[in-house]
Amino acid sequence: MAKVFVAGSRNISRLSLEVRAKLDEMMRRRSWFLVGDANGADKAFQAYLAKAQYPQVTVYHVGKCRNNLGGWPVKTVVSPAADRGFAYYAAKDAAMAQDADCGFMLWDEKSKGTFNNIETLMRLSKKTLVYLSTQKGFYRLVTKRDFEDFLRQCEPGLIATLQKEIRGKLAGRGQMNLIAAS
Repeated sequence: MAKVFVAGSRNISRLSLEVRAKLDEMMRRRSWFLVGDANGADKAFQAYLAKAQYPQVTVYHVGKCRNNLGGWPVKTVVSPAADRGFAYYAAKDAAMAQDADCGFMLWDEKSKGTFNNIETLMRLSKKTLVYLSTQKGFYRLVTKRDFEDFLRQCEPGLIATLQKEIRGKLAGRGQMNLIAAS
């Protein structure tokens, strides 16, 4: 049974038919879902899994758990960041990436957090399925080349900008290596 880190952009609050079909397939395979507690995609994943009364879910959170729609077990992550900004919540995502066998990300080509999750999963050599909402299509990322090909599908200049912003937010908090801290 694979542990799947599911996450996505906060701007994505509804799951498409294609995404729901993938989740159904993963549930048939008895996957264990690791999901965050944020609004947006996390809450949409939780709502779908709760409606299906799917029991194999763990909700990760830092601080107070904001959403746990299925009453599932929780894993509290201690963040090295004091304020509730990007780095604070990135600690939770790093823990999920570390604990997962693979990932399923919903990305709007804007969310720094979701892009950081995709990069982290790839850095950890974990297979990742990305649903790019702007193109309404799936990308299977298994190898470094798959990841590079995926990045070429994105808006030119976007990736460098996101990477710079992410590095700045994590470095400014002394947290460039959140994976090692989790």
